[in-house]
Amino acid sequence: MNRFSYKTTNPEYISQQTQLGQMCGSKQLFRDRYEVLRILGKGGFGITYLAKNAVLPGNSLCVIKQLCVKVTSHQSWQRACDRFEKEAKILGKLGSHSQIPLLLDYFQENGEFYLVQEYVQGCTLAQEVRRTGPKNETAVKQFLQELLPVLQYIHKHHVIHRDIKPQNLLHCQHDGRVVLIDFGAVKEQLVDTCENSINKTAFIGTMGFAPPEQFSLRPVYASDIYALGMTCLYLLTGKSPLEFDYDADTGEICWQKEVNISNNFVQVLGKMVKIPLCERFQTADDAIAALSKESLQTLTNCLTTQNLKNQTITTEDPQVYIPPVARTANAIRKWRARLKETKSHN
Repeated sequence: MNRFSYKTTNPEYISQQTQLGQMCGSKQLFRDRYEVLRILGKGGFGITYLAKNAVLPGNSLCVIKQLCVKVTSHQSWQRACDRFEKEAKILGKLGSHSQIPLLLDYFQENGEFYLVQEYVQGCTLAQEVRRTGPKNETAVKQFLQELLPVLQYIHKHHVIHRDIKPQNLLHCQHDGRVVLIDFGAVKEQLVDTCENSINKTAFIGTMGFAPPEQFSLRPVYASDIYALGMTCLYLLTGKSPLEFDYDADTGEICWQKEVNISNNFVQVLGKMVKIPLCERFQTADDAIAALSKESLQTLTNCLTTQNLKNQTITTEDPQVYIPPVARTANAIRKWRARLKETKSHN
């Protein structure tokens, strides 16, 4: 195939016509190494395959992502190669994080770009909700506590994911960790090299989960926070963003009456999914701080609404094990007592 010839971005065409698609399910090896087993998913910018490395001991499984780019000149092809090389190296660095798939290889062949990544066995959060129903506040808070540090990590590497949603979050079957997959950064860089004007204005993301500035092709770090907030609403309700009613005046989705969560957590999620960018959390650090403050406030409220007389746990006996929550409660009690004593002396 002439690498500068016309190439469609239709994934159905790719699966039927390209070398990788034709090898799917056969014993023939791609690049003398990868046995392509089956299709994992299709999208507007390519197709993803499950494969195994037939050269390594144990035939370890991996994921091959074929990215489709239309170029018609040597200059645009070289520009696409340079951008792909740059973005692939960034993904390679990000893969050192335990919640991001490891990049195993990247290359271009016959005018197509390929990424080979670690295969994470498990199910997506979308599959979990469909199978077991919406999650409660505690579970969603735990999810946020796991994912916000991942956003913190990728943003410090100057990467915006661009497509956070339940389908791109996997619960690893082996250890239960939540893994973030399918970064949109490489897709966006390659689309920018296309000579076709339609491709140049292609939107990277998912309707409903992406905020307005992303539709204007100006994503920022806070765009990922918005998408993560929308993912939380999906986990709490089982509804995709497009299923919620919208306020005709502000454009905000009407979700508060759909959930049964504390007022403090409503405030945190509300700020994550604000339509105006200036009213949203600007960084993952801000969201982490707000969530930590919300958790502490919830604990404090629990302590002040219970009759704690004769229930105080003391730490005087070193032989008695004090759970972390109880230690925190004791610390709060002592702090409140010192504050009250200080005020009485003033």
